[in-house]
Amino acid sequence: MAYPGLIQRIALDVNSSYVRQQAKIRPLTQLFWECTLRCNMRCRHCGSDCKISTVHPDMPFGDFEKVLLRVREVYNPHKLLIILSGGEPLMRKDLAECGRRIRALGFPWGLVSNGLLMTDARIDELLASGMRTATVSLDGLEEDHNWMRGVPNAFERASAAIRRLAGESIPFDVVTCVNRRNFPKLEEIREYLISLGLKQWRIFTVFPVGRAASDPELQLDNSQYRALMDFIVNTRREGRIHLSYGCEGFLGEYEGRVRDHLFSCQAGLTIASVRIDGAISGCTSIRSRFDQGNIYEDDFVDVWQNRFQDFRDHSRFRTGECADCRYWKWCRGNGMHLRADDGSLLMCNLKRLVY
Repeated sequence: MAYPGLIQRIALDVNSSYVRQQAKIRPLTQLFWECTLRCNMRCRHCGSDCKISTVHPDMPFGDFEKVLLRVREVYNPHKLLIILSGGEPLMRKDLAECGRRIRALGFPWGLVSNGLLMTDARIDELLASGMRTATVSLDGLEEDHNWMRGVPNAFERASAAIRRLAGESIPFDVVTCVNRRNFPKLEEIREYLISLGLKQWRIFTVFPVGRAASDPELQLDNSQYRALMDFIVNTRREGRIHLSYGCEGFLGEYEGRVRDHLFSCQAGLTIASVRIDGAISGCTSIRSRFDQGNIYEDDFVDVWQNRFQDFRDHSRFRTGECADCRYWKWCRGNGMHLRADDGSLLMCNLKRLVY
């Protein structure tokens, strides 16, 4: 892989300076609420390894509401997006009521869903409750999506939800987990999503945690990974659908070409989460080893403002393969979700592009 040219290096330096400034001012802009661990699918790549049976009781909304009441004492609620996640958020019968109460406090809110329960009636209810944004997962065409999700009618239901939401005025996107099975069909998937009216598409690849850690069918090899980056570049150039890559890590020469921004892990800088057991962390993909507190024991605002050291200063992770890496000042050791409980690096995306 070619080292970034002068113009790209300047952009990366400016971005690094901006990230360091964010670490100082800590502008909270997104707060995830893991409102349930219940799920109606058996996804092969599930990072949390959710089960259909209840692993942990749903968090009562009143407990999370106390966090929001405290947060709005310090932060402008209109500038802080609340994202409901799971499990599958729509497993909660009271989800629309939760949304109404979040909106009543002044916060915009959205959700991440597998689409299985997103009937027209449920979407109408969510929109009436103030839903401002949504993400639905579609991991391939019918056979591949159903294989990934472990539910026979998953593709049909997700497609119907996508078609409906694509016609609404709220910001909406589809997220696709690219793996060895659907990789050869990316162009077909793109055309199908365009046919549904979709404007925003996001792709991610699997990192080795949860069920995905022991499933080789989910992992792209290095040549496929580079080809995926080229597919994203070409699709963005065509402009028929807006495609971007997820936040998996620093991508060297592809920085500025596959995302709308240069790489940075925003967990603990602008993004926080409250998990099902009350744990306070950066995002729900990050291992529990990096929890910073708990809403049942700590003041959320105090935790956000005064903890999160590892999230804001990655220097202790500059060991092993990161110790002498010349990309460190731009990468900072990749995203926090790629760090194991002991802080070691699970995967380096940059190395996948150099083979």
